[in-house]
Amino acid sequence: MKYSISRFIVSNIIKNIFPRKGTEYFVLVGFILVLLIILMAIFAPFIAPYDPIKKVGEILERPSGKFLLGTDGLGRDVLSRIIFGARTAVLVTFLAVSISLSFGVLLGLLSGYTGGKFDTVFSLVMDAMYSFPGLILAIVLAAMLGPGILNTAMAIAVIYTPTYFRMVRGLVLSLKESLFVEAARAIGAKDRTIVFKYIFPNVISSIPIVLSLNAADAVLTLAALSFLGLGLPAPTPDWGFDLRAGHAYLASRIWWPSTFPGLMIVILTLGFSLLGEGLNEILNPELRR
Repeated sequence: MKYSISRFIVSNIIKNIFPRKGTEYFVLVGFILVLLIILMAIFAPFIAPYDPIKKVGEILERPSGKFLLGTDGLGRDVLSRIIFGARTAVLVTFLAVSISLSFGVLLGLLSGYTGGKFDTVFSLVMDAMYSFPGLILAIVLAAMLGPGILNTAMAIAVIYTPTYFRMVRGLVLSLKESLFVEAARAIGAKDRTIVFKYIFPNVISSIPIVLSLNAADAVLTLAALSFLGLGLPAPTPDWGFDLRAGHAYLASRIWWPSTFPGLMIVILTLGFSLLGEGLNEILNPELRR
């Protein structure tokens, strides 16, 4: 599995600061960070002080009692856009991970168990996709599909599908010759029953680790696509889009339109990364030793 920059950095921080016996703590921290942002996304209409797409103040007002995080270049409340932007980040990440998980796991199960030409063709296709730079592939697909929540999620999902495929296929190849699988065949179990009742339960334990780490990468990929103008259409609240819009004002020392969206991207990515690395430390017996 590819190591993203975020995963590499967080992994080294964890290993250097936290002892292995304390992995439960940063799993808890990661879970709390992710949960808070999910709750913020769910209850956004109730906690956002203003409409995120309407002008509610003067252009580029500094943070104050009226606008806690200031206003952007169009006079919109930055705090409200951050709160509603959590909906965009959570929804696109959830869709992207769900699509890649569904297709990657299913194809990995079928390819590893079936073998033959079916396995060869899908392995070559997935290896080709896996070897291609993920962000570049997402940019190409996003440009082809156009803006929109579903299109962006699909563009991101494609780059993570090979990760699940390769992981599941490798596990299936090692499990399908096991004694319990041979015993299932001996009693006349059908191939579908063997795959989903006997092999799949032994594969699923590794999925949460990969899922949480891919979710962290998906947040960064979404932000990158939005920053490049290939994400969601304006005026949809989106952290990456707001980061791009606020970037133009940094030279004038107007820091708040870009700083707070960027901070939210870091927090959500950190939450998923802590969760994934912690689960990896807990569930991986070699790391425990």
